[in-house]
Amino acid sequence: MSDLTITKIRFHNGTWEGVIQNAADNGLPPDIQVLYQDRPLEGISITEGAATSEWNLHIAIPAQAISDGVQTFVIAEGGSGGQKLQSFSLIAGEAAVDDMRAEIELLRAELDMLKRAFRRHCLETS
Repeated sequence: MSDLTITKIRFHNGTWEGVIQNAADNGLPPDIQVLYQDRPLEGISITEGAATSEWNLHIAIPAQAISDGVQTFVIAEGGSGGQKLQSFSLIAGEAAVDDMRAEIELLRAELDMLKRAFRRHCLETS
């Protein structure tokens, strides 16, 4: 079992950024791979972090991964172990219609509309 942990920092301009912690203190970056549709992803950058056992991880999201549906990325240790360390998903297009967050946003919009109509009704009848 690995001691490595990955903490998300942000997702900005098509790049997922995180910090790898508890890496071996040998000066070499940890062996990390990112899988998308069960294939290793290109465009991964690992640079030295602020502390001796920390490394910055930058994952450039390829254009073909930005499409309708749910796209899941798995961050794992490289090599034969391949233990999952972290994952993240992109949700876009038609799949977002059934997503709970989209439903909540729709309910909020409908509630705001009902509040305005109720206030207008109260003003007109008073």
